[in-house]
Amino acid sequence: MQSNTEPARWNGICRIGGAAALGGVLVGLVEISITFLPGGNTVQNSVVDWFHLFQANWFMGLRDLGLLNILFNTLGILTFFGLYAAHRDDRNQPYAALALLVAFLGIAVFFATNRAFAMLDLSRQYAAVESAAQRAMLEAAGQSMLSVGRSHSPGTFLGFFFLEAAGVLFSLVMLRGQLFSRVTAWVGILGFGCLLVFEILSSFIAGLNGATMLLAIAAGLLTMTWNVLIARRLFQIGRDGSALAPADPHPLPHPMDLA
Repeated sequence: MQSNTEPARWNGICRIGGAAALGGVLVGLVEISITFLPGGNTVQNSVVDWFHLFQANWFMGLRDLGLLNILFNTLGILTFFGLYAAHRDDRNQPYAALALLVAFLGIAVFFATNRAFAMLDLSRQYAAVESAAQRAMLEAAGQSMLSVGRSHSPGTFLGFFFLEAAGVLFSLVMLRGQLFSRVTAWVGILGFGCLLVFEILSSFIAGLNGATMLLAIAAGLLTMTWNVLIARRLFQIGRDGSALAPADPHPLPHPMDLA
């Protein structure tokens, strides 16, 4: 009975991963839509500006400090786990396991450094106090929160870095294997590679806002395309099982296989 039910459970994980990948596309489209709304692309210059933003529109405050990233990265973990399930019987399974481990490390660091809800609480306290000493104390606390939790800054770099590195690793596993097409693999390598470069530039190099924005747009389009491609394939694997014909009818030999 175990031999009959275990593959079905793994195939179910593949389907969950496919659904999560499509959910990630939806979250990305919502993020893009919000950016073009009034106030969707404003910059807060001080901790007091952040407090005022939370008091005026708590959702936009949470969004600007990574609310949608929380949802996107949670769905990303389900997607990565689905990709591991697809490669569980593949010769590249150890590399898929390594990529999944890196993804888990990234999500752990991301959640540990996110300060969106803590800043919401501080903003409410700031609005309630009247003494200058208490306000100064809350401003100092808020500044320390921002130094750790502001998106695309040195404080959040490691979380994003590990998650995007996991995307590159899984794409390399796809390129080496035969379950996913080489087009899917290269779209993932380029998309997550662009995100890695974007994180480095936006976190550590100032004055490149225009260039980093263009890079972020390109990376976003590529990774959303990757999500759609892998979702389709994961649904196929979840329906028919992992013992499928290769995604590439005539895959090219890998250099390591020729050695």
